[in-house]
Amino acid sequence: MSEPGRRASSPLTEQFRFEGPEQLRDFLTSAFTAVQAIRFHTRTGEGDAYALFYRAQVGSQPFEEAQLLRLGGEARIKEITLFGRPMPALTALMISAGSELAHQQGRRGVAALVRASAAPVHAMVTFGDRRVVPLTRPAARRA
Repeated sequence: MSEPGRRASSPLTEQFRFEGPEQLRDFLTSAFTAVQAIRFHTRTGEGDAYALFYRAQVGSQPFEEAQLLRLGGEARIKEITLFGRPMPALTALMISAGSELAHQQGRRGVAALVRASAAPVHAMVTFGDRRVVPLTRPAARRA
């Protein structure tokens, strides 16, 4: 990834983008340290835009991601936009990849803060996904 202008949009925040090869490498290293057992299942696109889809695990959470890739010269990736689901996996990814990224930058305090601030959100989202959301499942129609 040596082409200038390369960037990635995170599925976790709109606060910044990862710009340039070094930031992208650090981000993708952090993300793919947290995301395990990747199984790509669909690829589609044409011209300079492609989408890749995979299923994986983030810790014990099942995870699915779509990657929108925009290509530049020599068919090299110039932009990646990531979309992930379900919410408990995204919050687990935020804890793992976010703190790892801060740790790579030598910002141990920020790494601890990311973990501490995201952990309650992850607990609430996981509880809601497992216990509350199923209560909204449509009931079978009564005859």
